[in-house]
Amino acid sequence: MSSRSSDVEGRVATGTTVSAVGDADEVELARMGYKQELKRDLGLLQNFGVSFSIISVITGVPSLFLFGLNTGGPAVMVWGWIVVATFTMLVGLAMAEVCSAHPTSGGPYFWAAMLSKPQHAAFASWVTGWFNLLGQVAVTTGISFAVANFISTVATFQTDYTPTPGTTIGTYAAVLVAQGLINTFGVHLLRYLNNISVWWHAVGTTALVIAILAAAPSHQSAKFVFQTFIDNTGADGVGWSQRASPAYVVVIGILMAQYTLTGFDASAHMTEETHNAAVSGPIGIVMAIGVSAVLGWFLILGLLFSIQDLDSTVASPTGQPVAQIFLDTVGEKGAIVLMVIVIGSMFFCGTFSITSNSRMMYAFARDGGIPGHKFFHKVDMKRKSPVRTVWLACTLSFLLALPSLGSEVAFAAATSIATIGLYISYAIPIFLRVLNRASFKRGPFHLGPFSYPVALLAVVWIGFISIAFILPQENPVNSQTLNYAIVAVGIVVTYSLGFWFLSARKWFTGPVNQIAAESMGIDVTNPGELERIERVESEKEKM
Repeated sequence: MSSRSSDVEGRVATGTTVSAVGDADEVELARMGYKQELKRDLGLLQNFGVSFSIISVITGVPSLFLFGLNTGGPAVMVWGWIVVATFTMLVGLAMAEVCSAHPTSGGPYFWAAMLSKPQHAAFASWVTGWFNLLGQVAVTTGISFAVANFISTVATFQTDYTPTPGTTIGTYAAVLVAQGLINTFGVHLLRYLNNISVWWHAVGTTALVIAILAAAPSHQSAKFVFQTFIDNTGADGVGWSQRASPAYVVVIGILMAQYTLTGFDASAHMTEETHNAAVSGPIGIVMAIGVSAVLGWFLILGLLFSIQDLDSTVASPTGQPVAQIFLDTVGEKGAIVLMVIVIGSMFFCGTFSITSNSRMMYAFARDGGIPGHKFFHKVDMKRKSPVRTVWLACTLSFLLALPSLGSEVAFAAATSIATIGLYISYAIPIFLRVLNRASFKRGPFHLGPFSYPVALLAVVWIGFISIAFILPQENPVNSQTLNYAIVAVGIVVTYSLGFWFLSARKWFTGPVNQIAAESMGIDVTNPGELERIERVESEKEKM
């Protein structure tokens, strides 16, 4: 693998041309050493739509609304959202600049290699790839498990059904299978589903907020919404504000906001399927964060002002405060309609999360970064989709949710893992861009003189939240309340570093340059040719 990579780098450096490249995007992809295998038919709206659908404020906010009410309450939810949105925009801007320079589906792990010094490129790419993979899997878990939770909740309306951890995990499995099938057989429909998803989220969220505000028998005061601090983090009645300080509760309480505003790297992972990728990808990232920040704050305010009784909302028999708010404002039939809007948004969100997840895994496998990479980097020739990594994503996401069968805080832990994993994978290339800024070659989207300070602030913020979200969330800490995010992150760190020093450093060279095909007179835009090259090389080695 390493000899092929170095050989191709030499050819590209000497200006070898690539034949039959259809447009500027494919030329740019070829410059980075890859050939066009995925179907490129997305525009700016679709690229933005994937990230907007994965951020999905109507998924993140309802999913962790109970966590937010108990961990800081309305004041932290409202003001914490503004603080988090501001810093997240800085992260997005820094990422967008790098994405413009290197628009490929590998995203952060490819950027890490390109922004490192040659001798460190493979290691930076390896570590970034594994953190991004962890975050991608965990965010799919958080999204699709929320779908299962809300389906279980709405199933209790007008029935005597009582969900259990076992039935919820079964529902979760069914949700993942449905989303996997869409990503397998409905690839050609994804751009249309994407457009529907954008409107479903925007119109659905707006209609939901207007409905509950208009129908609510009474509204909470501005003082309650903007100034009320609540600490229900103590399982025994003694919360972290007493055992530690209110500041501790504020810090861990911003998880709802930061988890929601996560996943915008999807725009980068979809660049190989997007026209004018060096511009559309970066703008997709920034637009998704900006629109989601405004819409999310609007949603939080609408829900908080519509709470009828705080205690009964927190202790709702449905298990979901948002569902209780619906029941208290629009009644049971109206609540079913609003729950369908939320569940639909969540399902779209999970579907596109798997889309993004599978593209990242495909790109990482293409470069030899995951076990079984020769199997997983295959593209379905008929559908031009990485079907094998679609089902790898579904399987790993299911496995990550299994602790929910025996943990009270498993869902919050999964969201912490998603946030930490993704943001660390964002931070590494941004930090390398700061460290090696003299050699960074800008793309058409850049921040000019603000590049350095924005990137520096982004890295500092990510360092802060990476520590904050592995901290215990409930007091006292025991087997039921342990935030197992530290365990999952520790496993990835141990595996990625351990395997690197034991084996991977000997053979993993970072992003592989596929244009080796040109030296054999092969059309690099023809899907399936990479596999044929590998078979030829394998036969030569045997001889």
